[in-house]
Amino acid sequence: MKVHAIVPAAGAGRRFGADIKKQYLTLGDRPLLAVTLERLASHPQVASIYVVAPADELGYCRHEVIERYGIAKIAGLVEGGVERQDSVRNGLLACTAADDDIILIHDGVRPLLPLAALDNLIAKATLEGGSLLAIPARDTIKEADNGKVVRTLDRSHLWQAQTPQAFRYERILDAHRRAQRAGYLGTDDASLLEWCGWPVAVVEGSTYNLKVTTPDDLALAKALLAAEEEKTR
Repeated sequence: MKVHAIVPAAGAGRRFGADIKKQYLTLGDRPLLAVTLERLASHPQVASIYVVAPADELGYCRHEVIERYGIAKIAGLVEGGVERQDSVRNGLLACTAADDDIILIHDGVRPLLPLAALDNLIAKATLEGGSLLAIPARDTIKEADNGKVVRTLDRSHLWQAQTPQAFRYERILDAHRRAQRAGYLGTDDASLLEWCGWPVAVVEGSTYNLKVTTPDDLALAKALLAAEEEKTR
């Protein structure tokens, strides 16, 4: 059994509001995407990584991220699609995996993945067919409609999904193919398994595993990375 990672980095980053796409913004002394890829490549169980990027950015991603920073274990650079789901499906089709291999699908803008969580995530996906990192909801969650609260949800049952999400290859590929045929668009890859009626195990993640969506997120990621690097000196 091998573990392969697919990293979608084809988003437009409209919410960030910068002239350069957020995956190429500097985090420490490297592009954010390079930090994410380096961390994945450093895990001993990860055998290969497939990066999915827009067609007009493939050359830039190869030369300015993968080659410039010597990212290891890159097995393919894949053209993305219109939606994130299309990009992931392209990555799955490009991946040379066996049916029982494990696929990690990880956002290119989650650079601070705690590697210790991956072992449990992979083990759960091997057993159940699918698993995801998530953190328990800490705040009170309100359901609202037209600007007014409808009800307060029981947060003891609520989790905030993160990535990586891990799946047996044959299962996640089948889920994507079924969704494509039916025109179903999920909010993440685990939602496709849920839609198919298949189980997805929850593995507790970390608040450090943040997704960089806004300038505030980037500032926090810089501080966390600096603190992490200071500990290792």
